[in-house]
Amino acid sequence: MPGFLVHQGATVLCSHAGLATPTALSPAVTVMGMPVVLQTGPYAVAGCALATVPAPPCVTGTFIVASTAVTSYGQPVIVSLGTSICQPTFTPLLVITTQTLVSAL
Repeated sequence: MPGFLVHQGATVLCSHAGLATPTALSPAVTVMGMPVVLQTGPYAVAGCALATVPAPPCVTGTFIVASTAVTSYGQPVIVSLGTSICQPTFTPLLVITTQTLVSAL
C-alpha cells in the first residue's frame, strides 16, 4: 500500500481522538531526524473519548497493512495509508500528520 513513511513525530489518533504513541521504532531508518515506525509493535492509545461513555475506550492500535517494499530490521514500516485497527473498539487509527518527503509502497 503506498503512502508516506510514518515517523516518531507523526500525529496518530484513534477514531475517538485519543493520542496514539508508537512502541516499535527503527533507529536505523530516520526521516526528518526521527526514527520510522515498524509494524511489529502496537500503538498505545491514551485519552480515547469513549472513556466518558459506557463503551470501553481504545487501548491499543495495530497496523494490519504496512509497506510491502520497505523494511527495517526485516520488519515492514508503517505508511500513512496503511490499514489499522484499535482494540477493543475495532475502529481504525488515523494518521493525521506525518512527513511528506519520503513515500513507499
